[in-house]
Amino acid sequence: MPTLTVALAERSYPIHIGAGLLARAGELLASPRPARAIIVTNPVVAAHYLAPLQAALLRSGVRCEAVLVPEGEAHKDWATLYDVHTRLLELGAERSTLLVALGGGVIGDLAGLAAATYQRGMPLLQIPTTLLAQVDSSVGGKTAVNHPLGKNMIGAFHQPSAVIIDTTTLATLPEREYVAGIAEVIKYGAACDATFFDWIESHVDRMLSRDADAIAHAVHESCRIKAQVVARDEREAGERAVLNFGHTFGHAIEAATGYGTWLHGEAVAAGMVLATALSQRVSGLGVDDANRLKRLIDRAGVPVAPPVLGFDRWMELMARDKKAESGAMRFVLLKALGAASVRSGIDEADLRAVLAA
Repeated sequence: MPTLTVALAERSYPIHIGAGLLARAGELLASPRPARAIIVTNPVVAAHYLAPLQAALLRSGVRCEAVLVPEGEAHKDWATLYDVHTRLLELGAERSTLLVALGGGVIGDLAGLAAATYQRGMPLLQIPTTLLAQVDSSVGGKTAVNHPLGKNMIGAFHQPSAVIIDTTTLATLPEREYVAGIAEVIKYGAACDATFFDWIESHVDRMLSRDADAIAHAVHESCRIKAQVVARDEREAGERAVLNFGHTFGHAIEAATGYGTWLHGEAVAAGMVLATALSQRVSGLGVDDANRLKRLIDRAGVPVAPPVLGFDRWMELMARDKKAESGAMRFVLLKALGAASVRSGIDEADLRAVLAA
């Protein structure tokens, strides 16, 4: 069982990765174990994994209950967060009660924000069950809900006590959601690690066929990269922003089309194509690297073309991006594969040309 560490001094925590770890969840809890846990999940995930997780926790002496929320990105909102808070109050949850996020990125973000805000903070355990959540959203402490005017605009940093990644949970993940998660894997190679990008190019077909070894390596390397970046920049004051490659355009797509119409990974994939084209125009990305990235995104089976929004609508939505500073939009762009940086001062003409194309 490979274990990585997110090194954040007294807030450091392990990322356990392996097959069958759900059954070992209780023994993987930090010592001393909590007396009680409340699991936040949705009915789709609960049908597969709630009972096994409850049994694993009970074997370790942890009494547990569950709070079910509606499935889907459309419900990652203030109303659902309020409902979770209400259930925590009804169940008599205390500040020491462990909140467990069992599900994909929506559950992880929603339960994470509930843990950050209930009684000003309670411990959180992330157990991601989708590829996207396993490689990205479960690690790093970002929690949030969406607002009609912007993605993830209401949130907090709240690090978990641990992340338990059971790769066998991907067996029940629908194909569209699984493929969308591959976009986030590609992001890590494109933005941070050219060697990993090479590996993804060579193994994307194995990943698409859900080869267990390929999945395990992709999850491990994605988490390794993210853990290192988060350890150096926990609150996204600088370097961590490069992990948002493709997200400025991608978040705009999600907000414009209605949350859940495009899956997050699909929007990020199209966003990376746009960011790649902008990188060619303004940051010196070579045509060979640009074509390699676009081919890989296309081979992964995620969208390469964004919806038609109109330039003014793009600008309106991207102006609300969390990387914006002093009223100026900032974009994560590539100098080369594996070498991303944050750029501001992009000419409107360059943006018009990229979005028109």
